[in-house]
Amino acid sequence: MLVRTVVLAAFALTLASCAGRMPDRIDPAFEAPYTLDAGDRLRVVVFGQDGLTNSYAVDSAGKITMPLIGAVEARGKTTSELSGLIVTRLKGGYIREPHVAVEVEAYRPFFILGEVTTAGQYAYVNGLTVESAVAVAGGFSPRALKTGASVARIIEGRTIHAFVPLSYPLRPGDTITVEERWL
Repeated sequence: MLVRTVVLAAFALTLASCAGRMPDRIDPAFEAPYTLDAGDRLRVVVFGQDGLTNSYAVDSAGKITMPLIGAVEARGKTTSELSGLIVTRLKGGYIREPHVAVEVEAYRPFFILGEVTTAGQYAYVNGLTVESAVAVAGGFSPRALKTGASVARIIEGRTIHAFVPLSYPLRPGDTITVEERWL
């Protein structure tokens, strides 16, 4: 009887490993608002100030450099937070009542690794999911785990990992790892 129970338990574990890994319960921090980082290109509009209205790239230090006010920290900020910071800096002796709008003109790329045909860096487009990212990378390799993927996302300076379903929406800068299945 004991041998039969052990054999059944081993068989159940083998079947469970074949089924693949199930997606994690996603940490609420993983769903935090999108924040800017190096590689994003922004359109900053200062109403009534054509000399300040322009496209600005977030540099490797996480800043944009604007006329009059110089370098402004963009890393880790939402577009509305950056807009407020620019307003504050412009009020400091340059423009009496500045009105500023910031929007993302081009997002930084995402990265995909592991069991895909062509791993690498790809341009981000709105509405990208794990499944569409895999398609952009040429599809799954024959050994790929097809129930989900691991996503690494930087939030408030920390890298957070989660195993997510294929329908999960991605963000610019995410690193997707398609794992290898065991059987």
